[in-house]
Amino acid sequence: MTPESALSSLIPADLPQRRQLVTPIPGPRSAELAARRATSVAAGVSSSLPVYVERAGGGVIQDVDGNSFIDLGAGIAVTSVGNAAPAVVAAVARQAQDFTHTCFMVGPYEEYIAVCEQLARLTPGTHAKRSVLVNSGAEAVENAVKIARSATGRPAVVVFDHAYHGRTNLTMAMTAKAMPYKSGFGPFAGEVYRAPVSYPLREAAPITGEQAAARTISMIEKQIGADQVAAVVIEPILGEGGFIVPARGFLPALSAWCTANGVVFVADEIQTGFARTGTMFACEDEGVVPDLITLAKGIGGGLPLAAVTGRADLMDAVHTGGLGGTFGGNPVACAAALATFEAYESADLAGAARAIEAQVVPRLRSIAERAPQIAEVRGRGAMIAIELVRPGTLEPDAAEAGRVARECAAQGVLVLTCGTYGNVIRLLPPLVIPPELLDDALDVLESALMSVVR
Repeated sequence: MTPESALSSLIPADLPQRRQLVTPIPGPRSAELAARRATSVAAGVSSSLPVYVERAGGGVIQDVDGNSFIDLGAGIAVTSVGNAAPAVVAAVARQAQDFTHTCFMVGPYEEYIAVCEQLARLTPGTHAKRSVLVNSGAEAVENAVKIARSATGRPAVVVFDHAYHGRTNLTMAMTAKAMPYKSGFGPFAGEVYRAPVSYPLREAAPITGEQAAARTISMIEKQIGADQVAAVVIEPILGEGGFIVPARGFLPALSAWCTANGVVFVADEIQTGFARTGTMFACEDEGVVPDLITLAKGIGGGLPLAAVTGRADLMDAVHTGGLGGTFGGNPVACAAALATFEAYESADLAGAARAIEAQVVPRLRSIAERAPQIAEVRGRGAMIAIELVRPGTLEPDAAEAGRVARECAAQGVLVLTCGTYGNVIRLLPPLVIPPELLDDALDVLESALMSVVR
């Protein structure tokens, strides 16, 4: 099977790949569900779309009223192979018929081992590796910290401005943005230190990645002490913080410093991983080989699964029983992951991500020439951002980002916002999205961006 035919096989044949609005947004059935939600779902849970999903796959989301939206969110980079890739669906069904759960810590099974074997093969580096499977990205980050502290005997963890690592107590401490992730939920875990990151658009004066890394390293050495640092944890492209792409040289310099000082370098690839940025993992772009890598989102074709994969000596430093969890590495999720890994490679979805970049970025940069509220178009592969500001300044404009997202949704296109300042439109289409569908979505996005200019 060619990569092209493998890619097309990931799209459900009976789900038309088109944008279509047949009711006002939201439609009557979605309005009914919203009323039921108000009486049963906690108010602290938010949703981006004002409609309720009935089917999804390929590059579309179909709601309960029959409206079809173009999906530029992929469940926040989760459904990279689509929401209902037939091969993943079949693998899930087969495994569910055999058994849905035993707990690997009680009755182990081959699927868990097979996922760990594949992670050792796929992740950067040729060194011996081990993995532990868990349920969510935040749980993977927590376990990476546990492993680093156990292996080094040191307490401190260094994270970065604009970072996002999760919603548990430790990962909230590691996350930079207060609202909505941290506000009112403290006190948080200690021995977490925040350092400056390379954010080229917002540097006071242009500096290289190496210079930005020297600034960070100086802060660590002076304010924490290298001999106290267990781990440096960084997203190779910072996700919720605004799809910030550090200047080239920043990540390699940090990684080299960690190696020289016995610090565990942890790449949080939860949002960037699995072909999303045009390579299987984002840190490969500059040849960085992390000591530990945290994985989730795109790992399981939509099922809950996460992992920490890393150097065998570090992973095996933890005492027996120190890692695990009741649902970690659930067999159905593992079956889905194995089918998903096959899809990434057989359909060359890293190549598909690069093709998406080639289609989207020139179009957005052309729009930016005419839309003064666009400060920057950035990203790699199918992880692309538009940062919006008040024209003529770098003052973030969160209201404009919200307006654009709402206008797109009203016209049948899902886009997500992000950023420390809430002023970034992020595009995370499924890697299987048909090019013509993506073009239609870009037409809608362009109209929304240019409407304020007109």
